[in-house]
Amino acid sequence: MSENVIFCYSGTGNCLDMARNIARYLGDTDIIMMRSAPAKTDVRDAKRVGFVFPCFGGGAPADVLTYARTIQVSPEAYTFGVSQSASYPGVGLADLDAIIPLKYWRAVTHQCSCIWLFPHNLMVPPLSAEKAQERSEGLAHVIGTELMAGILTGKKPPRNPLNAAENKAWPMIARKKAAQFKVSDACIGCAQCVRLCPRGNIRLENGRAVIGTDCIQCLGCLQFCPQSAISIGSITDKREHYHNPNVKAADLMEKIIHID
Repeated sequence: MSENVIFCYSGTGNCLDMARNIARYLGDTDIIMMRSAPAKTDVRDAKRVGFVFPCFGGGAPADVLTYARTIQVSPEAYTFGVSQSASYPGVGLADLDAIIPLKYWRAVTHQCSCIWLFPHNLMVPPLSAEKAQERSEGLAHVIGTELMAGILTGKKPPRNPLNAAENKAWPMIARKKAAQFKVSDACIGCAQCVRLCPRGNIRLENGRAVIGTDCIQCLGCLQFCPQSAISIGSITDKREHYHNPNVKAADLMEKIIHID
């Protein structure tokens, strides 16, 4: 068991990039991916246990909270959470704190990947993708330094009732948006989206991707498609696609990523 463990859910790479950058400051870290059931849940030997995840529809992806309930952490461990969104933090950190009490937490912003809702460069503060990435790496340095120092946040994560209501409605919104997925003739049947989907919601039929409605809206399928063959309405064909420049689709499919 590594000295440090970070459980990470990442849709289009920003959270995995943040987790890796934090891990480089901590050293000896296992990043355990949460896009599917974690490969390891008993981490009672770890000195530091953290969670890095995005804000989907006002809160943490539902699977993050489901998996968090299966994780065993030592009462003496230094626990932390980092949530990323385009603008507001939502209630994800508060929901996680109710399952695994967090000694340190931070909410940070980065480029938006929910392409049907906003263009990717609509974030707070408004920044280009390059500047946003530079800022993210700087924040990872700050967070990593604070974690090494054992800083305690000293207050509970926020719980905005409007965000809580939004997050409660999100699964229904996600299913409705998933019904609008279209796969164009540009699809080459590479099956990357099939392997990438955390819900097993995509299959190939006659050499072409077919997308169901059991969707969490991570949008990895759309944003990483090498042919830009996947869309959710015409707006997503007009807007520039985005995924973290340092993360490949194959990285998201890993179970455990070790950083020395």
